[in-house]
Amino acid sequence: MSTFAASNLPPALPEKAAWGTAGSLRAWQQQALELYFREIPRDFLTVATPGAGKTTFALRLARELLDRRAVQGITILCPTEHLKRQWAESAARVGIKIDPEFTNAMGKTAKDFHGVAVTYATVAARPALHRNRTEARKTLIIMDEVHHAGDGLSWGDAVREAFEPATKRLALSGTPFRTDINPIPFVEYEEGPDGIRRSRSDYTYGYGPALADGVVRPVMFMAYSGEMRWRTRAGDELAASLGQPLTQDQTAQAWRAALDPKGDWIRQVIEAADRRLTEVRKGMPDAGAMVIATDHEAARAYAKMIRGITGQGATIVLSDDPKASKKIKQFADSEDRWLCAVRMVSEGVDIPRLAVGVYATSTATPLFFAQAIGRFVRARKRGETASVFLPSVPTLMGHASEMETERDHVLDRRTREQDGFDDDALEQANRKNDGADLSEELPFETMEASATFDRVLYDGGEFGMQAAPGSAEEEDFLGIPGLLEPEQVTALLRQHQANQIAAQRKRGVADPEPVERTASEDLQGLRQELNGLVGAWSHRTGKPHGVVHTELRASCGGPAVPQASAKDVQARIDKIREWAARRT
Repeated sequence: MSTFAASNLPPALPEKAAWGTAGSLRAWQQQALELYFREIPRDFLTVATPGAGKTTFALRLARELLDRRAVQGITILCPTEHLKRQWAESAARVGIKIDPEFTNAMGKTAKDFHGVAVTYATVAARPALHRNRTEARKTLIIMDEVHHAGDGLSWGDAVREAFEPATKRLALSGTPFRTDINPIPFVEYEEGPDGIRRSRSDYTYGYGPALADGVVRPVMFMAYSGEMRWRTRAGDELAASLGQPLTQDQTAQAWRAALDPKGDWIRQVIEAADRRLTEVRKGMPDAGAMVIATDHEAARAYAKMIRGITGQGATIVLSDDPKASKKIKQFADSEDRWLCAVRMVSEGVDIPRLAVGVYATSTATPLFFAQAIGRFVRARKRGETASVFLPSVPTLMGHASEMETERDHVLDRRTREQDGFDDDALEQANRKNDGADLSEELPFETMEASATFDRVLYDGGEFGMQAAPGSAEEEDFLGIPGLLEPEQVTALLRQHQANQIAAQRKRGVADPEPVERTASEDLQGLRQELNGLVGAWSHRTGKPHGVVHTELRASCGGPAVPQASAKDVQARIDKIREWAARRT
């Protein structure tokens, strides 16, 4: 711990007593504050995983700067309108008055306020106005999810122009790994041995440490594959199995078919997620679930589907709805089961009771994925586990398996294609079509889409094998209690996988005569063998599954398990057997 002590702090004001002292802060928040107040730098970048408490840290820092008269005013930059109000409400609880209704047309806010909360878009519209406000008094700028300042050259230039005169700038991000050629203003970059410049954070608190500290929930990713059939615009009928090795176009179209409300895949997955929610509610009575949809039409269709499945309506939150913020708050304060949203609730929105999610969007960027999953990991008490349902798409499986990997905002890197998907192009397409009806843009018509339980990803390991919806095997995994210690979850997953294998053997699934296996079946068998060996090694060494997989990957090379070839997986099997032999 740092030598910074409470005696360095100014006397507490009356309002502060209602909020609490440094003792009420989480360890990482206190450490970050101590680090900041050693030098009180002009710029400070804090990277903390979603759900860790960046808002609390930032407001405590702001309060100290106001108390010390190091600053006189505050401007908070947010990605969305809803987050402006969320920041203002949080600030009010610590005695800081923030105006979330400030607009460019107003020019200035009332003297009653310490500052304003505005969106990045608002600043980009009139950067000169915000520069004048910044120059008028000593100002602290809090840039929430600062990667938005790198969303485009014009936005970055506007933020730089508006806040270059600021006395202090605090940048916050939960997922600082966006790949882009546009540098984020006021962020320092360092060039690595590979010639790529990466952002340098002043304090980092990642998902792994937060998980170990019990600050966030662990996540079970429930992956579903299935059979898809669709008709192209040319009239050709095509079919593919989601989760099997496919071409770029086949994967994209099978993925879209799975998410199509006209097919059975999404209905079967939502039904499974609702059964999971019922189980979770036995330990978390107010637990809620959310479907993250690609567009407005799909969100409405999913909500209608949920009503048919559960007999209860779902709250729909759309970005162009003027009542969106009110709906989010009402849902957060209620015990309603389901919420359907497009991008409105993907970033920063705090609904701690969300514990079950359905990732029903074609957005594939690691940035969006991590922000979306971040909505479900905000822990309230020990033993809570989040459950997120995904299509078995290699890109998403890769993101899920690397949840604990730390990444940086990278400059000078060419647009990356992962498993045939151009992440930046997909992100731009989804931003362009946010709120639009994409049905006319679909390159096909869904003829059939059915779901199959595939596997569970948890703690870097994979558990389970394919099972039909509603089967006893699927129910075993859906029925894992919602309040368990992580080790207990892992033990149950292992047990259910062993039971599944034993049941298949008992039914004589394994043909006694040699049969020709497909490449996909071979790869699935190798993955299961690797996961079994990793589980045994984890039990033997005490290392989490994810750590073992990371060590194997570092030793053997290659991508994460969901994207690894049969050769890659076999190499890791040989390596872990080599480790076991040496230890023996």
